[in-house]
Amino acid sequence: MKAILVDDERLARMELRRLLAAHPEIEIAAEAANAEEAEILIGSLEPDVLFLDVQMPGRSGFDLLASLERAPHTIFVTAYDEYALRAFEFSAVDYLLKPVAPERLAAALVRLNAAGPQPETAATRIPATQQIFVRDGDRCWFVRLSDIALFESEGNYTRLYFASDRPLILRSLSYLEARLDPEIFFRASRRHIVNLRLIDSITPSVEGGYDLKLVTGQQVEMSRRRAQGFREKMSI
Repeated sequence: MKAILVDDERLARMELRRLLAAHPEIEIAAEAANAEEAEILIGSLEPDVLFLDVQMPGRSGFDLLASLERAPHTIFVTAYDEYALRAFEFSAVDYLLKPVAPERLAAALVRLNAAGPQPETAATRIPATQQIFVRDGDRCWFVRLSDIALFESEGNYTRLYFASDRPLILRSLSYLEARLDPEIFFRASRRHIVNLRLIDSITPSVEGGYDLKLVTGQQVEMSRRRAQGFREKMSI
């Protein structure tokens, strides 16, 4: 895959080039120190992926992507984690924090390989409302909301259940509920929001509610009070 490194710090580009040397599937076609240089190179080289810093003199990495009619896959590489939420708008493959750990870069490249063809134009990128940024220790990545089977409240935090991952995010369940699609997600209890499309089985409980089993293996008890709305939603 043809790559362009975009970072105003020469040493940062050198370090990323060194790390990428362990991944021969990535061909570094060019480097750019700012958005203006990068835009010209993207137009002429048509890379498959950008390794893109956020803060640069002049236009930011976000400004660069917003100006492109057709953006390559993008892996953000930055020293700042506060930009991750905005990166939703650009359907980034991954978000790496400097200094980049070799194993995190390797994981990002696995995600890149699985991402398939290049994204569509900026107007058709996945909106922020369809994915969520997750940071778990040194690991940062994007998750489609439709892949999350269960949101479980843990105080001011919420634990997400998808595939084999169980990360915590600093968001309350109420905050998330207000932003989730009610056609897909249902508040099953005080502590749980379930993905209606990822319910494996529904069993009536002796208390008049339901016991739900999700495809990820978790079981959720639904009270009688919430069961009425659930029956209406599921037409049961």
